[in-house]
This record gives sequence, C-alpha cells and structure tokens, in this order.
Amino acid sequence: MDIASKENVISAVERILDNYLEMNNHRKTLERYTILRAIYSINGHFTLEELNAKLLKEMNFHVSRATMYNTLNLFLELRLVVRHRFQGATKYEACYDNTSHCHQICTICGKVNEIRSQEISEAVENMPTRRFRKDGYTLYVYGVCSTCQAKITKRKNRKENNKNKR
Repeated sequence: MDIASKENVISAVERILDNYLEMNNHRKTLERYTILRAIYSINGHFTLEELNAKLLKEMNFHVSRATMYNTLNLFLELRLVVRHRFQGATKYEACYDNTSHCHQICTICGKVNEIRSQEISEAVENMPTRRFRKDGYTLYVYGVCSTCQAKITKRKNRKENNKNKR
C-alpha cells in the first residue's frame, strides 16, 4: 500500500474513532490516536509486545499496559482491529480495509501465512444464513509448512541411514 493510501485509511479509522468517542461522550486522548496510528502503520500481525516496542522505539511514546489493553478492546469493539489466537500466541491485525482472508498455520514452528481464496470467499458469500448479516470471515488452516516438512524428512532419512549402517 502506498503512503497516500495508508494515510487515507488512517484518516478513515480516525473518523470512526472520533464519531464513536463523540457519540458516547468519551475523551479524545492522545494515547488512543497514537496507538491507532501505530497499529495501522504495522504490516500484518503483531503482538502487544511488538506494538509497545513500536510505540517506544519508533514513536518515542510510552503507554501503560492497562491503557494498551483498554484501547485495544475498544478497537476490537469498533472492528478496527481483529484478534487472532494462533498456537500459544495472541496476535492482532488492523482490519479496516482488510478483506476477509485465510491463515495457514504451521503446527510445528507456528509460522503464519495469509492466503486469499476466491473460492472460499464465494462459498462464504453464498452460504445461507438466517437473521444474520455477514461482515467478513477469518479461516485458520492448520498443517506443516514446507520448511518443517523438509526438516522432518531429513531427520527421517538420517534415522533410516543410521539403521542401515548397523
């Protein structure tokens, strides 16, 4: 995404936050907007620790853990951020202009890749629902990545070679 597009997205999510805060008589704090900008400047998934590191190192902005959690919960409620629970790790992702997508998750190393599938998107779109409006989807596909598969095969071959040498 180019810089102009990224700024347009950030402006749009800031307007959503503005409207929510005004309608609910909440304060417009520097922390909320700084965290929002940091999130939308990250490409892909991030942990709370990675977000905090970005705020500290790149933006020279300290925020308490409680403020971070509360702000992320607000963004989850507004659907500006989505939470993923990958194997043993909670990660977040900016989702304002993000189309629905699938995640390939390696059950050995935990590596996550995003994939897009027109067939799955069409299946979800055409899936009948009763009294329910679909906003999007996230699909998790678990398996073994090619790197881990190669390591397993190499280990297996080594064991077989050692047995044959005996």
